[in-house]
Amino acid sequence: MTTGTPPPTQPARPRRSRVLRFLPLGLVAWLVLEIWLLTVVAGASSGLMVFLLLVGGLVLGSFVIKRAGRRAFKNLSEALQQQQSGIAPAPESGGGSALTMLGGLLLILPGLISDVLGLLLLVPPLQKALSRSAERAFERKVRAAAAAAPGGFGDAFQQSRIHRPDGKVVQGEVIRDDQPPTQPGPGRGPDDPQLPR
Repeated sequence: MTTGTPPPTQPARPRRSRVLRFLPLGLVAWLVLEIWLLTVVAGASSGLMVFLLLVGGLVLGSFVIKRAGRRAFKNLSEALQQQQSGIAPAPESGGGSALTMLGGLLLILPGLISDVLGLLLLVPPLQKALSRSAERAFERKVRAAAAAAPGGFGDAFQQSRIHRPDGKVVQGEVIRDDQPPTQPGPGRGPDDPQLPR
């Protein structure tokens, strides 16, 4: 016996982005290229030279990560101290230390291509350029998501940027100037509809 209702359909699987689709293939290609390059360098010089290059990258990368972590912790503690004392902290971009840590991580990974990429990420002008482009891409994504979100999320995002350009959020209550404040009198409780909320 049929009830006339259509059978339930399976929800459509979300499409994977191109980056996620080709990421495993890219990682395998990078691994093969790293191994091939290490064998070429070992054939041209010696296996000891390749070993020393890998150990040098490991030592340098761990030093860079440790130093960037200390600097990030120091900046965070200074910002917290300034915030507690009421001083507005100076705006700093956190992209420099994140890119420095990524460069250190690439230096730690065994391989010559990752070492070259890690060393390039330690160059300050390149860090600034990459940080700026990443910030612009992030802002474009946030604006696109805000415009596409239902419920006027885009309007709220724009209003917060218009009213507070420094990005601070001030929590509190709204006080309207057009209505005189009413004081609770005898017999009025917190559920009284005449009291402002």
